[in-house]
Amino acid sequence: MRLIRTSAFAAGCVLALGAGAALAAGSHSGGHGHDNSDGHHDAMMSVGKPGKAADVSRTIEVTMKESDDGRMLFEPSRLEFKTGETIRFAIANAGEIDHEFVLDDQKGVMEHKELMERFPDMEHDDPNSVRLAPGETGEIIWTFANGGSFEFACLIPGHYDSGMRGDLVVGGR
Repeated sequence: MRLIRTSAFAAGCVLALGAGAALAAGSHSGGHGHDNSDGHHDAMMSVGKPGKAADVSRTIEVTMKESDDGRMLFEPSRLEFKTGETIRFAIANAGEIDHEFVLDDQKGVMEHKELMERFPDMEHDDPNSVRLAPGETGEIIWTFANGGSFEFACLIPGHYDSGMRGDLVVGGR
């Protein structure tokens, strides 16, 4: 009987440790607001909010890659939009390792960067970001509702510090 209790206790510990590890890995799912009634995440952030395909005014192609000298970068590295504009970002990972594209203000980028450094395997489900393996493509549709200076960045540990960030300016109409 003691063997059964010990085995049950051990199994319970394994399950608890597994759940703890899953929580420690983290999930950054919708941390900026809430889902609406149709299941879409549409919370307003300082950089804007998820856009609708029907409202897209233009498509911007963004390439993520590594350079020959070891830097990581976005092409283009600076973007400008008008307040109220809805953009489709067509994002391609032309590099040899995973990269991500995250839109946010400086504070949000730094907070997300810190979380990613603590939990590098964190899964994302945010409408303002996409993570792509080498050769993959993805898109973000975004409405820039507020003017100001923002950033786009790759927050996989080490990438931002290797130059993988860009300036994003929203202004005028």
